[in-house]
Amino acid sequence: MTTREKILAAVLQNQSPKNPLPDISQFKGYKENAVKTYMETFDSIGGKAFLVEDMNATKTLIRENFDITQRMVTTLPELEDIANLISPTVDPHTFQDVEVAIIQAHLAVAENGAVWLTEQVMGHRILPYICQHLAVVVEANSIVPTLHEAYAQIGEGQYGFGGFIGGPSKTADIEQALVLGAHGPITMTVFVIQPLPISDNLTT
Repeated sequence: MTTREKILAAVLQNQSPKNPLPDISQFKGYKENAVKTYMETFDSIGGKAFLVEDMNATKTLIRENFDITQRMVTTLPELEDIANLISPTVDPHTFQDVEVAIIQAHLAVAENGAVWLTEQVMGHRILPYICQHLAVVVEANSIVPTLHEAYAQIGEGQYGFGGFIGGPSKTADIEQALVLGAHGPITMTVFVIQPLPISDNLTT
């Protein structure tokens, strides 16, 4: 047995006993307050959140809050009448003049206001970072209270590129001056879709 093999064998024989993973169940939040908490948190980090009933209400707010004469792109076929529907195979160099990008998130996190996006919903990984204004649609029932619960859902997923995005791009590390859009979108807007209960629909 060589010296190297003896060392490796000694290391193998002197392993620490395995310990169980810590119990993190206490980090679970309250699902019933997740939507309200998310919207308050997102507002506090510089974003703007709207609670909407459906995609038609989202379209109305997009027309009211963005310059629709500028280039708008989306990955959502439902918004094709107000924005250009892009293909995942499009050349990313053509995104340099995108004013507004509208995409859908897999989920959102109430405790920090972030949304979880993968390349699948981005259309192209550069899109949410190169546009001037980012708009994200998320279903209310996909909002989780904490990051622990978000990771429980995405931890074993099969995807390539993905990331959490929380609010507009900003930095304040130069003479304490807050700069928006330093590395990405100047603004970020989230449309939380929460359909009215059936009983409310019947009374309207």
